Amino acid sequence: MQDFITLGTAPVDVACAQLGTDDYYQTVKGECRRFIRLLRQTFGDEPPGARFAIKSFDHDFGLYYEVVCLFDTDNEDAAHYAFRCEDEAPATWGG
Repeated sequence: MQDFITLGTAPVDVACAQLGTDDYYQTVKGECRRFIRLLRQTFGDEPPGARFAIKSFDHDFGLYYEVVCLFDTDNEDAAHYAFRCEDEAPATWGG
């Protein structure tokens, strides 16, 4: 079965695009792509059964976007990778 973990749009200790600002949609997608690159630099490429994606979510103020790690729950390596990304994600752009 496939599941996912939300990882945010950027490292937790940095300012990120805010829903409702004029340039949110252009800015957030760039931040998410940059965050995915940082996650790969930190943890290596996703193993078989796991992959990063940018997912939209509904909110009262419109759609917002986050990086998610999709993973096969029956694949131990993929699940471990996803949970490691959640637990040990870099707090800043510097890693």
